[in-house]
Amino acid sequence: MENLKAKAFELRKDIWKMIYRAKTGHVGGDFSVCDILISLYYKHMNVSPDKMNDPNRDRFILSKGHSVEAYYSVLADRGFFPKEDLETFSQYKSKYIGHPNNKINGIEMNSGSLGHGLAVAVGMALAGKMDKANYRVYTVMGDGELAEGSVWEGAMAAGHYKLDNLTAVIDRNRLQISGSTEDVMSQDSQDERWKSFGWHVIHANGNDLDELDAAFTLAKNTKGKPTMIIAETTKGYGISFIENKAAWHHKVATAEEFEAGLSELERRRLMANE
Repeated sequence: MENLKAKAFELRKDIWKMIYRAKTGHVGGDFSVCDILISLYYKHMNVSPDKMNDPNRDRFILSKGHSVEAYYSVLADRGFFPKEDLETFSQYKSKYIGHPNNKINGIEMNSGSLGHGLAVAVGMALAGKMDKANYRVYTVMGDGELAEGSVWEGAMAAGHYKLDNLTAVIDRNRLQISGSTEDVMSQDSQDERWKSFGWHVIHANGNDLDELDAAFTLAKNTKGKPTMIIAETTKGYGISFIENKAAWHHKVATAEEFEAGLSELERRRLMANE
């Protein structure tokens, strides 16, 4: 686990460099979701580069597809494709575009049209139940996308079919492109909402790998209902001057900011190794 805590900051360095080089990206959401992706891909999901054609592999959908830089970084580090490929991110004719592209090994579906990920994950989980398969399905949503009606259609269906092979995560960083989620569309009643649809609800610090490990373990052991993990995160987690700043939803660092951010991430990586 200590190695993964250090890796979380190492991958944030990769993300920071990728966005600075490409001059585009969604660094705030990347940094808030990074630990969630690491927990799934390094500890909890039954998936690997050589298993993408295995019908019993676990499935993952990044519903908040604009945080693709974090997703690409984790997949590259896990060996789904060469890390060098990411040097072409968002360049002309590159397949490493600004939202998940299922032409890339490891990515189940194109996503980023917000509100769709949960409904597709419900379909995958229901198919698994009908086939009596033993795979699990995971999806990560942004809190801003929860205003989409399709989310709640999926929530209702998952509860109705008692899809205990489905775990969804909300990256609850409380900021979206237009400001605070509570100002745009209040949602602090998430706990009651998901429970009313028949979900098992777990709260966790989404930037704490120990708490995420416990939450995903509990989700696997929950029977008879799907699980929602409300992961309380910090937008921009890892670089102090971008944390909790809505402007860093989609912003590129200046040369001075880039160097300062890189230095802070390296300090935090070294501290995690101590």
